[in-house]
Amino acid sequence: MSAVDVRDGKAVGEGAAGPVIRPRGLVDLRGRGGGPLLMSYPAGAVVVVSGLPGSGKSTLLRRWSRMAPVVDPRASHLACEALMPAWLPYAVYRPCARLRHLLRLRAEILSGGPLLAHDCGSRTWMRRWLSWTARRRGGELHVVLLDVGAAEALAGQEARARRAPRRVFARHRQGLDRLLEALCLHGSAAVPEAVSVVLVDRISRERMAAVRFSPADAPRAPLDRNP
Repeated sequence: MSAVDVRDGKAVGEGAAGPVIRPRGLVDLRGRGGGPLLMSYPAGAVVVVSGLPGSGKSTLLRRWSRMAPVVDPRASHLACEALMPAWLPYAVYRPCARLRHLLRLRAEILSGGPLLAHDCGSRTWMRRWLSWTARRRGGELHVVLLDVGAAEALAGQEARARRAPRRVFARHRQGLDRLLEALCLHGSAAVPEAVSVVLVDRISRERMAAVRFSPADAPRAPLDRNP
């Protein structure tokens, strides 16, 4: 890869498959067309892919899953559901599913390897907990935030034939709207627990072809520029 430089609030190099991005601070890829992108993070990084239900988080994580384990809360939901009687509403055993998810996240982070986590992204306490847990073993927290809009997210739910409850969707939408507004006003300072926040729309989401986790001694360009 060629020497890394800094353009438009992101660290960029050139690899065999196209541009390589090593994000630091706030990186806004929305509205940027072009060819495939390779996202590069430090070894042992925890990368949280966030966005509304139906925004394409699972699709992106499947694309990247060859490089790191993926922790998805739905897996804990289904595991608990399989143990419960069919007539029992999910609301009754939701705390059990959430605890199972948190315990799996903690175990994967403390194992020391890189991790990809699926999360709505609207909960500050979750980001802080992930960051604190990652730092305990020398890792970093990075966030990829999918900003595709409510209409497209709802269409994504229809396409997968699995709709989030209306109240849940509304709560996540309000939380993410507040987060996006804070990022617009304050840049990466709005999410101090994360080393980087990458903003992605539908077009740039499809460009993010792969992820890699570089050795700890790989050169990185520190920056914190707002778009």
